[in-house]
Amino acid sequence: MKKIQSVKPALSFFLLLAFMGCRDSEYVLPDEYVTISDNGGGTGTTTWTADKEYLLDGVVFVNEGQTLTIEPGTVIRAETGQAENASALVVTRGGKIVAEGTPENPIIFTVKGDDLEGSVPIENNGLWGGVIILGNAPVNAPDGESAIEGLSLEDSRTLYGGTDESDNSGILKYVSIRHGGTKLEDGNEINGLTLGGVGNGTTLEYVEVISNRDDGFEFFGGTVNGRYLLSAFCGDDAFDFDQGYAGNCQFIVGLQAGATGDLLIELSDYEGHPKTRPTISNATLIGKGMDENGETARFDNSSAGTIANSLFLHQKHGIYIEYSGDNLDSYQQFIDGHIKIMNNVFYMVGNNSARQILGVYSKIVSDVTEQDSIVNAAFEDGNNLLEDPLILYNPQHIDAMNLLPSNSELGEIYNLSNRWFEDTDFKGAFGPDNWLKDWSILHNRGLLLPGGY
Repeated sequence: MKKIQSVKPALSFFLLLAFMGCRDSEYVLPDEYVTISDNGGGTGTTTWTADKEYLLDGVVFVNEGQTLTIEPGTVIRAETGQAENASALVVTRGGKIVAEGTPENPIIFTVKGDDLEGSVPIENNGLWGGVIILGNAPVNAPDGESAIEGLSLEDSRTLYGGTDESDNSGILKYVSIRHGGTKLEDGNEINGLTLGGVGNGTTLEYVEVISNRDDGFEFFGGTVNGRYLLSAFCGDDAFDFDQGYAGNCQFIVGLQAGATGDLLIELSDYEGHPKTRPTISNATLIGKGMDENGETARFDNSSAGTIANSLFLHQKHGIYIEYSGDNLDSYQQFIDGHIKIMNNVFYMVGNNSARQILGVYSKIVSDVTEQDSIVNAAFEDGNNLLEDPLILYNPQHIDAMNLLPSNSELGEIYNLSNRWFEDTDFKGAFGPDNWLKDWSILHNRGLLLPGGY
């Protein structure tokens, strides 16, 4: 069977007002555009070029053995719709995507009515699906593979997981994914960028997810490493690591606003192997403000990992570790030295009290005072609590911001033994330069103050 790639005359104005609150002058696709849909044959090995307009109509797969190349500056829009009418791009196991934009010409995934100039308010979400990449790297699942959430279990192309840690699903570089997370059913939305069993042969750099209804980035197992990642204004977690993810992330940003969003980092696991063990350095994580409930990060089940050289700001609660009394729970992982929270900086987190930044929670044990005090003592491991503002950002308003720290004296750097990480002399995601300049929607909408460049 072959894919359907047809050129259609433009439809009349596609009214999104019920979903989006668009301006009166909405974007309308030109007289000729390329509609991409999939009747089983996938995209084929092909190139999407910047001189054409593309519209995803339904769930479109890059099948095993196929390579989808997307030129710098290409804009891919998607039909709106919920449930069976959702649109998304899925790269299957054995398929590849080569989407390598540039700072001047990023690749953009967005909804059909987006003119890229404000017709879709920056905070609107759930208007289409998202981007899903599936690979052959190890995952913690029965038989070593699983079906990705949000898609039909009857389609074998939704399976991910394998034994190849170095599996290569292609390149995502200078890519912007906007306004996704369409609702498939109650409690089941598509993440902005879903990575299922993706291997470390894959390049993931300079990628932003803006206003997704569910998580910004979710890593279901795998070993893929990521640098220069932004998750902003999403409805659930900024970054979610589970099902045995064992990769590295450096220079990542999580931004929340208003009352939306949950955790900035969630880590979880299941019985079995591999275990969720990410190493995260140089993150800037800004929550919803001290008046809104939520933790900055949480280690659930038996997950573990390292968070170092990072900035945590504006969240009511700090970093929590789950205690269940099981000898494999995250608390035991902490006792065994598998959770390291080292040389980070906190401002307006946990009531701005060092005693409330690191702690224990339990779903089944009523008194965790002893465990909580042991974890809290780890705050002394090079972590620092500031009393003065550090970054110009107001969680209650999506407005002009400067994400570069105003204070360069933030304490010593925790030196990671993993040489994948770049050596830095700063904490947080930004040194003297703002890598969001030019390509990010924050820059293009004028939300980054000149001082933040």
